[in-house]
Amino acid sequence: MTDEGAYVSISDVLTPDLLHRIRERAPGYDERNEFCAEDLDELQQAGYLKALVPEEFGGLGWDLRQLVETQRRLSAYAPATALAVNMHHVWVSVGRQMVRRGHPEFEQVLTESSEGHIFAFGISEPGNDAVLFDSSTAAQANDDGSVSFTGTKIFTTLSPAWTRLGLFGKDTAATGEEGETPLIFGFLPREAEGWRAADDWDVLGMRATHSNSTLLDGATVPAQRIVRRLPTGPNQDPLVFAIFSSFLTLLSAVYTGIGDRALQLGAEHAAAREALTTGETLDQDPDIRYKLAEAQLRQLALDAQLRSIAAEVEAGAEHGPSWFPRLVTLRTTATRTARAVLDAALGTSGGAQYRRTSELSRLYRDALAGIHHPSDDESAHRTLANYLLGPLK
Repeated sequence: MTDEGAYVSISDVLTPDLLHRIRERAPGYDERNEFCAEDLDELQQAGYLKALVPEEFGGLGWDLRQLVETQRRLSAYAPATALAVNMHHVWVSVGRQMVRRGHPEFEQVLTESSEGHIFAFGISEPGNDAVLFDSSTAAQANDDGSVSFTGTKIFTTLSPAWTRLGLFGKDTAATGEEGETPLIFGFLPREAEGWRAADDWDVLGMRATHSNSTLLDGATVPAQRIVRRLPTGPNQDPLVFAIFSSFLTLLSAVYTGIGDRALQLGAEHAAAREALTTGETLDQDPDIRYKLAEAQLRQLALDAQLRSIAAEVEAGAEHGPSWFPRLVTLRTTATRTARAVLDAALGTSGGAQYRRTSELSRLYRDALAGIHHPSDDESAHRTLANYLLGPLK
């Protein structure tokens, strides 16, 4: 809503002019391995970083379905920029879910997002295949209720710009007794001491995210910013579901947007190329038409899956133990489909698109980042196998 009470639509925020500027900057960010600072500034000025914040907390009051649609649209213009702001949106979605479930300690995410703070995702750790269910980061609880964290977080997207880092670690005083809650979650203010960002982001794709590693050495989160304590191992805590459902659904929106753009470019290139043998443009070639139609088939199937999951997360649908298989299936399908659609678009668009400066070439590199996001292929299959066949004996 605006101050006058008029609804703020997606096109009010992501205007055609804004999207055009974002697309124009994307090749340069990639070429220079430069953080998407101008994009982030413009998106924040447009109110996009508070899109999911409820109106009573000063936000636009969108729901998850609207944000998923918008992230998909933004990704079609600049995937790395969409992925960068995605991590902020994940924490806002988590905060929104937790507050709705009666956990007011997460209100700080909503109020501070409305005030202009930027949240980053400090969860991933090197070698931690347990993801949210264990941590290699040491968390030392202090007498005043604050907690000091020591360890390494990887893929800290928005590294140059975040003002609040959502992170977790394992209580160093934990003895391993049943019923303990050693995993501690909190939000680190950027002004805190005891941390630094490594300059280690020189990667194949999604370069503008600047997802540098974060090195923690006694970085202290104040008591009022500690929001949750959980046991190690798989559990059904609402925070776990809020993080997984927000992260995997919004991540899938980004990769769906990559597929949308790849199909558009594939169709444009086919229409622009002319066969020497027939004198007709390649959009009239039966083989080209079949390949692009097959890619469209995959993309439309993903479209239905993404919309359904986003709507059901928003509605609080009761899927019980099948929720996590559904979410990892969406994420796996989204990243696989993006790569398959790009294969088709590149295969029908001619050798010129293999050049490094081609947008399709850049999109393909960006899509490869999907291999490394949680839940990765192996983790997804473990989840599905455990659901179908039960745990390994």
